[in-house]
Amino acid sequence: MKKWTGGVLIIGLACILLVSYSFIQKQPQKQSSYEFFHPNQKHTNSTNLEQPKEEKLQTFVKRPHLVNLDGLDYLFNSTRMPKENESNSKPLLAWGQMRLLLSRSDSLPMTAQGIKEAAVAWKELHSEKIDENRASKFVHNNKKNCSFSVISMNNDTSFSIPCGLIEDSSITIIAIPDGKQDGFQIEFVGSKGKEESDVILNFKVVLPGNNFTKEPFIVQNTWTYEFGWGKEEKCPSHSHGSPNTAKVDGLVKCNEQLTRNSIEESSVSKHVIVNKSMNGSDVSDHNHMDSNFPFLDGSLFTTTIWVGAEGFHATVNGRHETSFAYREKLEPWLVSGVRVKGGLHIISALAKGLPVSENLDMAIDLDDLKAPLISNKSKRLVLLIGVFSSGNNFERRMALRRSWMKYEAVRSGVVAVRFFIGLHKNKQVNFELWKEAQAYQDVQLMPFVDYYSLLTLKTIAICIMGTKIFPAKYIMKTDDDAFVRVDEILASLKTKNPDGLLYGRVSLDSKPQREKDNKWYISTEEWPHESYPPWAHGPGYVISRDIAKFIVRGHHERSLKLFKLEDVAMGIWIEEFKKNVREVHYDNDERFYNAGCEPNYILAHYQNPRMVLCLWEKMQKEHKPDCCD
Repeated sequence: MKKWTGGVLIIGLACILLVSYSFIQKQPQKQSSYEFFHPNQKHTNSTNLEQPKEEKLQTFVKRPHLVNLDGLDYLFNSTRMPKENESNSKPLLAWGQMRLLLSRSDSLPMTAQGIKEAAVAWKELHSEKIDENRASKFVHNNKKNCSFSVISMNNDTSFSIPCGLIEDSSITIIAIPDGKQDGFQIEFVGSKGKEESDVILNFKVVLPGNNFTKEPFIVQNTWTYEFGWGKEEKCPSHSHGSPNTAKVDGLVKCNEQLTRNSIEESSVSKHVIVNKSMNGSDVSDHNHMDSNFPFLDGSLFTTTIWVGAEGFHATVNGRHETSFAYREKLEPWLVSGVRVKGGLHIISALAKGLPVSENLDMAIDLDDLKAPLISNKSKRLVLLIGVFSSGNNFERRMALRRSWMKYEAVRSGVVAVRFFIGLHKNKQVNFELWKEAQAYQDVQLMPFVDYYSLLTLKTIAICIMGTKIFPAKYIMKTDDDAFVRVDEILASLKTKNPDGLLYGRVSLDSKPQREKDNKWYISTEEWPHESYPPWAHGPGYVISRDIAKFIVRGHHERSLKLFKLEDVAMGIWIEEFKKNVREVHYDNDERFYNAGCEPNYILAHYQNPRMVLCLWEKMQKEHKPDCCD
């Protein structure tokens, strides 16, 4: 009887242990960000349990695998990367944590090309920055130093642009068309590689011919070695129906007067010629006709093609004629030369407003502008501001250093400002950029070439820096053509909820652009929904630390959805944060001006270096946020 009772007791204890172990195994575990982004893949709550099995299968999203792209090993090879305790490691702090992001099989467009070209650029730069003696020799012997202007005379049909084009750069050509040929072409070409140079802009003019016997027009297009000619834009277009109302930097793509009158005057000219011939009269010179077409055989003209924020713009004899939006992979910083083809006798050509770096040997305020030292052991920053910039935007960065980056909060280390810059295809630009990074200690280089479609990678890099390298309570993103009132940002943040915050000019109801020629075109494969979740305009917005940490965790677990519009991508990530972590406070402030400046601004966008310095001077003298004309 005792043995039987003991056996029952042992069996009972075993059952209790088994049930307890089972209960422990079923306890909820800490949820990963992959589960945050794909909650339907696991039975983590009652909602998931109630879903039909078929629906769970449909919502399953496969995590992207890792690939090794050409050039990736070189960019991240530890023998070529500075060690953490070396002073020249500061521009590469975020770089070192981005390999996983660049290795994803679902990478953004242009990632493979951006990495491959960056590896070439980094190898060239690395070979020249080993020590100061070699670097000094390189600068002395290199004839392609960045210069503000280039002059071409004596009917030269081609000339070089040493360090690419930036906004407000311009090419002016004074020439005379030769009617013996049908017309001429002005081309902006990229740097030569193994293949023929890409044509970033082809400005083609077809002349009206003797006595306006042909219809004149202007055609603009692009050409790449990979895809050939793009879709041409003709002016006048003569398209049926309503005219194209699309604008570039607020300017029409084709001069309305040219579009309206070109055909009419061409036909009238022919009619006059026929009548005069029948009456035995001499045919008058076509140059005396009242033509709105700006190019005529034998007539001197001056044309200027200048660089805007969104595209190229051409004026002829002082009148705006055409505008042409930049196309993907063909951006102005890539321009390395200008060439002219066809019947054109060139009197002179002038390229001006070109990017040029500051002479560090002559900088008297270098120490005052150098970024304050930030120790990883110091208390958390209140705000990290990440500024998107391009390699050859030297003047913009200097304007920021001499203006709003001099706020006391920045100089005292309460706020840190860092420029996030991809490598350039031009060796001289990269070398000047490296010297700048060492001098001012506020540049973070990115391990890819700076294509527009890769901006989202910079957004993630800013979050990495604000959570892992220089921990901050808030993280802000802005552009190098924006003026930021740091004092007002900090004052506003004191009144906000510190968790789940998106602060800026918030768009609550926007739809994806489905027109293929649009800069912000998004296909249904990229975003199948009819609208976007709330997002803040890219020139300036602030997120709280918990959102940034969520993004970084999603990056490490490869669960973060990559989307090529960086500000909309942030809205998509925050939407997932809202669904799976906590409520989000969308704090819309219309004082974030994403297209210019208005009085009482917090942020003013599209401000060139002169205007940035003017705004700072007004703030210092008048102590109020007035705009500059």
